[in-house]
Amino acid sequence: MQYCFFWWVRLLVIVLVLCLSLGMVSPAAWADVDPYITRYLKVTEPINLEVDSQGQSRLFSPEELSAGKQLFENNCLNCHVGGATLPDPTVSLSLSDLKGATPPRNTINSLVGFFRQPMTYDGSEESNWCRQVPETWLTQEQVESLAGFVLRAAQTAPGWGSKLFDKLS
Repeated sequence: MQYCFFWWVRLLVIVLVLCLSLGMVSPAAWADVDPYITRYLKVTEPINLEVDSQGQSRLFSPEELSAGKQLFENNCLNCHVGGATLPDPTVSLSLSDLKGATPPRNTINSLVGFFRQPMTYDGSEESNWCRQVPETWLTQEQVESLAGFVLRAAQTAPGWGSKLFDKLS
């Protein structure tokens, strides 16, 4: 009887090792990764996101982007459903609108700068629509995860920041 039990345990371990080596069970499936990150942002491994306009980049893990999504849902979703901007529908969180802002907001550092001191789209004055996010509220790590989520969503999420979003959801 004891031999039979050990045989089954060995078989189970062998099957698990084979599944992992063939990619049938990904480590991301075991981690705390939001399904939206893997499905719509297409992130299962760490990805490079542009940090600044000089071409510097940094790796963001699926877990960091999941944390960023959670922060977005808790703090930004009331005004930015699906990347739209409800207070000003002419300016969304689409990649083209992020690039078109003054200064552009299409890098991690520029988004973090915006979160820390929100300015109008043309950069001429402080924004009354977005809340300022001081470090006493969100740490640098948290605000970078939030920026990573917004930037990756703008790059890949179907309908993000467009009028198509309503039709896709």
